[in-house]
Amino acid sequence: MPCYNEEAVLRQFYARTSEVIQGIPDYDFEFVFVNDGSCDGTLAIMRELRAQDTRVSYVNLSRNFGKEIAMIAGIDYLQGNAAVIMDADLQDPPELIPEMISWWEKGYDDICAKCRSRAGETFFKKWSSHTFYRILQHLTNIPIQPDVGDFRLLDKQCLSTASSPSAMPC
Repeated sequence: MPCYNEEAVLRQFYARTSEVIQGIPDYDFEFVFVNDGSCDGTLAIMRELRAQDTRVSYVNLSRNFGKEIAMIAGIDYLQGNAAVIMDADLQDPPELIPEMISWWEKGYDDICAKCRSRAGETFFKKWSSHTFYRILQHLTNIPIQPDVGDFRLLDKQCLSTASSPSAMPC
């Protein structure tokens, strides 16, 4: 989980996600938080969570490098067969993790969650997101689904590809 100034929600994210994964007994889970140069108490909370739960690890970046670099830094430290990448601000509902795992068990390597509703977002946010996806679709030969962000489950094959810049994407 890339984190930048998430002190207000990090404990709630951890509690809610922990509750979800406790209901999935067939897998061992780990939390890999990446502090992306936060200026608040995010790192202290990560240390606190690590002290109370051995499943928690964290990477502390020396400054803010941006969400994508933080995600790659976290991927470099993963040890499992798959990873769920999500934002710590709870815009990505952890309750979807069991469904994502069920698709992974069926053989899918990259399971992404698609936003069904943009309720609560401003007109400008909705318009800019729509415009961004339209432009992106015109600039690439890779099919890009609108309203699909970083909230996804990736198989270890995709993870090894993600951390290797010379490899083809999954």
